[in-house]
Amino acid sequence: MPSHRVNLLSGTLYALAAGLIWGGVFVAPLLLPQYPPALLSFGRYLAFGVVALPLAWLDRKRLLGFQRADWVAALKLAAVGNLAYYLLLSGAIQHSGAPLPTMLIGTLPVVIALFANRRNHQRDGRVRWRQMLPGMALIGAGVLLVNQAELAQLRAVRHFTATGLQSYVTGAVLALGAVACWTWYPLRNADWLRDHPGRSPTTWATAQGLATLPLALLGYAGWWAWAAVSGSGFSMPLGPEPLRFGVIMVGMGLLASWLGTLLWNEASQRLPTTLAGPLIVFETLSALAYTWVLRGHWPPASVMLGVALLVAGVAWAMARRPQAVVTGLPVGKHLP
Repeated sequence: MPSHRVNLLSGTLYALAAGLIWGGVFVAPLLLPQYPPALLSFGRYLAFGVVALPLAWLDRKRLLGFQRADWVAALKLAAVGNLAYYLLLSGAIQHSGAPLPTMLIGTLPVVIALFANRRNHQRDGRVRWRQMLPGMALIGAGVLLVNQAELAQLRAVRHFTATGLQSYVTGAVLALGAVACWTWYPLRNADWLRDHPGRSPTTWATAQGLATLPLALLGYAGWWAWAAVSGSGFSMPLGPEPLRFGVIMVGMGLLASWLGTLLWNEASQRLPTTLAGPLIVFETLSALAYTWVLRGHWPPASVMLGVALLVAGVAWAMARRPQAVVTGLPVGKHLP
């Protein structure tokens, strides 16, 4: 089998595995509804950093080869793609429920592909814009269908009061912030991985965990101090359900953060970003499935149709191979 087909297959499988793991982070805020989003974000990435410590010791030889610029890149990725992203996402889920943020995050395949197609075309090739349009339209229609179903449920459950609408809109705004963070993250993460083809994706995942640790420690301590000064009454350091909180945070730190990052790094090293971006749909579909399992019943037909359109849109995008670019013009040669 040609090497580019091997890369396509293995990269897709790595992205699928990452999506199956990452889908679980959408459920955590629903399992811990009394915990503020800041504590969920800082707790998850504090666990990520702690998990990275023994892994870093085992991988110390390769980590010692990192330069200052590598650690700066890891710190930026940790701040934006880890802490800021999950802080915004947790807040969005607690304000509006999981499906709306899930489906807004579901636009990432299109958003990342658009930016990658314009930004990285000299390195990764370009998909003609008219070839991308049908896929984007399908994904957009899927997002609208699912959100329409969620608005109907909001009317039924909250009678669409001003408070309910305000909470829903707040959740949508926070989710859009999360989309912005995770549009920037995979593009910059792919830059580093593609610029360092000899570096291990495992080592890079561990480096991001180490970079996350001091940020998460500062954030956790800062929130603890704020809770004490404001008299919020929240039981620190582990909240009202310390065992459940600890188990979920460690699980997310090890699986969603370290292992998920490792798997995504493997996919990013094998695939052009215009192809890797659409595969984030696996996270969206996993999150939707886990959320509806938690609700204990099947989603309505409109949600199922929206999911089908989303899958069809991504399938269309994956079928459009990037073409090499010479002096800014596609020349018809497919990239490996």
